[in-house]
Amino acid sequence: KSSSQRIACPRPDCKKIINLAPSPPATVAVPSVPGMCRVTCAHCQDTFLFNTTNNALARCPHCRKVSSVGPEFARTRSIIFLIFGLVVLGIGIGITVGTMQSAGEKGGLYVVYVGAFLVSLLLLLRSLYYCAMKTSLIEGPI
Repeated sequence: KSSSQRIACPRPDCKKIINLAPSPPATVAVPSVPGMCRVTCAHCQDTFLFNTTNNALARCPHCRKVSSVGPEFARTRSIIFLIFGLVVLGIGIGITVGTMQSAGEKGGLYVVYVGAFLVSLLLLLRSLYYCAMKTSLIEGPI
């Protein structure tokens, strides 16, 4: 019957009662997590939830692109990588100038030169990456 609320299972040897009445929708309570904020993606302008207490970059669940949440994180990381890159570059230049005379005799010093300059280049490029990173906006707590 089409107006039935409960029916018996039609399979043979099964007497299970099936409720056809729609169950009331369950209200889902969002747990109050400290630091959880609503964030607007810098790339697709869609909104998602992000925990701002962990210092990490946010990956948008919609467009899967990475952005910084708030300008402080990207700026701080950029400055840190810039300082380390310049320090390693200075050390590489110092080692190169200091050991220029003995580099002809000891070929392994060229490996040290190349290694120091490559590390400094990678650190400076990482600093540039954080400088150019888009910044997602924090709309506020949940």
